[in-house]
Amino acid sequence: MSSPPGPGVLTLTRLKKSVPGGRLLFDHLDLSVAAGEVVAIMGESGVGKSTLLNLIAGLDLADGGEIAIEGLALSGLDDAARTVLRRDRIGFVFQAFHILPHLTLAQNIALPLVLAHLRGAEALKRAETMLAAVGLAGRGGDYAAQLSGGELQRIAIARALVHRPALILADEPTGNLDPETGERILDLFLAEVRATAAAAILVTHSERAAAVADRVLILSSQGLAPRHAG
Repeated sequence: MSSPPGPGVLTLTRLKKSVPGGRLLFDHLDLSVAAGEVVAIMGESGVGKSTLLNLIAGLDLADGGEIAIEGLALSGLDDAARTVLRRDRIGFVFQAFHILPHLTLAQNIALPLVLAHLRGAEALKRAETMLAAVGLAGRGGDYAAQLSGGELQRIAIARALVHRPALILADEPTGNLDPETGERILDLFLAEVRATAAAAILVTHSERAAAVADRVLILSSQGLAPRHAG
């Protein structure tokens, strides 16, 4: 694929992280992701792919190095400021969906907007628009228990994108889906990333998922390397 246009949204510089007990996950990890670009990260189980997403989202703290989102360094932010940045500028697609069962689908999708103090009616209107975008128009009043796994994943993607974040982080978004549903989810994800000019990182074991990315990188204790590097 050709490189998409757009300035750098995410920059990682010499990032270092160890797990309790002292085992090094990675060190000297560098990465830059541009607006409108999808980067797939692959690697063996336990190498730290999900941990890397949590670091980028400010849910965990690095042992060294720097993470910057739209030029804003996370190391200079306290917990409250990281929460605001995550709420306003990051969309996170969790592997386990995390759809709240006591809220309707529209309310689940609208949650990032409500947390950002958008008016209730306007938030629900945008949620309904996202429901249509993910092929679930008219289902806003339903609850999670009424949906299949593939439908729940579409809700998770809609919720991650509804506030038009600058950065989207997706952890195995097709990991538990059948191939046909997984392909539809990937097409939707890619279309929404392109339409909103977000930067996206996709952690996956799936060859099909990696194939939609502009770049595929392999994570190891030595950092990130292009998949086809000699």
